[in-house]
Amino acid sequence: MRSSGSPRAARRRAVVRTAAAALSLAAAAVLTGCASADTSPQSASSDAPGFKPAAQKDGAQITVWADSTRLPSVQAYQKAHPDVKMKVVTYDGGADGSTYLQSKVQLFDRTGNGWPDVVFGSPTDVTWASRPTKPGATPFAAPLDDKLVPQATLDGFAKGSLEPCRFDGHTYCLRNDIAQVVLWYNKSLMDKWGYQVPTTWEEYQALGERVAKEHPGYLVGSVGDTNSHESYFWSGQCPAFDLVKPDTLRTDLQDPKCTRTAKLLDSLISAKAVTTKGFFSQGFAKDSGDKVLMAYGPSWYGQYLFKAAFKAPAKQIAAAPPLTWQGESTVATGNVGGGVWMVSSHSANLKASTDLVTWLTTSDENQAGAPTYPAYTKAADAWLANPANSGYFAGDVGPAFREAADAVWTGWSNTRFSDATAWSSIVLPALTAGKSLTETLPAWQQEIANEAKSQGYKVTTR
Repeated sequence: MRSSGSPRAARRRAVVRTAAAALSLAAAAVLTGCASADTSPQSASSDAPGFKPAAQKDGAQITVWADSTRLPSVQAYQKAHPDVKMKVVTYDGGADGSTYLQSKVQLFDRTGNGWPDVVFGSPTDVTWASRPTKPGATPFAAPLDDKLVPQATLDGFAKGSLEPCRFDGHTYCLRNDIAQVVLWYNKSLMDKWGYQVPTTWEEYQALGERVAKEHPGYLVGSVGDTNSHESYFWSGQCPAFDLVKPDTLRTDLQDPKCTRTAKLLDSLISAKAVTTKGFFSQGFAKDSGDKVLMAYGPSWYGQYLFKAAFKAPAKQIAAAPPLTWQGESTVATGNVGGGVWMVSSHSANLKASTDLVTWLTTSDENQAGAPTYPAYTKAADAWLANPANSGYFAGDVGPAFREAADAVWTGWSNTRFSDATAWSSIVLPALTAGKSLTETLPAWQQEIANEAKSQGYKVTTR
């Protein structure tokens, strides 16, 4: 459900697996210590249900499938590890709507050969890769928490960032990057107009309504992109995609946490402080990019929206931590993108395959120069220390990014279908037609339920 992560690469789909990663990748095109010293893979044996490692052959060549954005990282590993025999194949990396990887794995399961050893994909890919594609088949993705990746390494990832990788008690992927949602704002204009940066949703609403009156035409957000719901409704802890059981999805858009988010946005849309046009829609950057005072969105917005698309001058844009609701102490936010690396359970060289995905996701050497925020905490610190990732902003974005990275709400689950489809097919057309979010919630919920049932889920509102 979530985006493949690099600008999205964004999300979707993004990253790309969902619309969020797609936007991320599109955006990229516009600009387009480790918790444990021992990070090497251990024994290839496993007691995970259904996982029977292939016969291991020390030094065997590994085949790596990566998208074009991640290709330089794989090549860098190969250069730094010349003794590892590798064959690298470029593919779409689980782009939105693509079933290429799944179709290929189904074919390989039928023929009994051909599986790549390592693949980059989207979190949605893990939902099928962690299960057999047919009776008697071995799930494609190896359970990395079972004697392959040390627990200390897994513990080094941002809180909750590996949840999309976890099924049936095991971890089937390592998260490459995350796209935690923060509050972006134009510091120059905020200072000029004497506005305080909001810390709560109520303050955000009040400031947006004030901006609409005092500076008509300026905006504090958008709900018009294919991943806007991930910024607002995911952050609002709305149970739209909540897997209460592996085969049961709860979707209840009449939950108070959904309706309050819808009402808040409806008020700002009515005031013309939040636009129903997408930030990435045709002509928006040219016509309104310089009128965006605030934007509630992913960590990649800074580089790929404000800098690359809106052409905002350096030292003007800043980031603040996620908003909270008055009276609530829990900080929660959404996520718009982020890709994953999987190791094939069929690999004849699990040691080399696991070492590669560990290096790609956790090493400072690779992640410090990555296009988007690393999911691995120590690597994220190195990423933030890189002037290329932080020098453009007005102030230090590190505190906001770090707080948000550990606050992504885990109640918005990784499902076998994209969370962007129903929003794009039902909600966005309704908004364009002048309907409110509040009155569109029932239709949005019904479409989510229909998609879930088509994928074999039972659906509940409780």
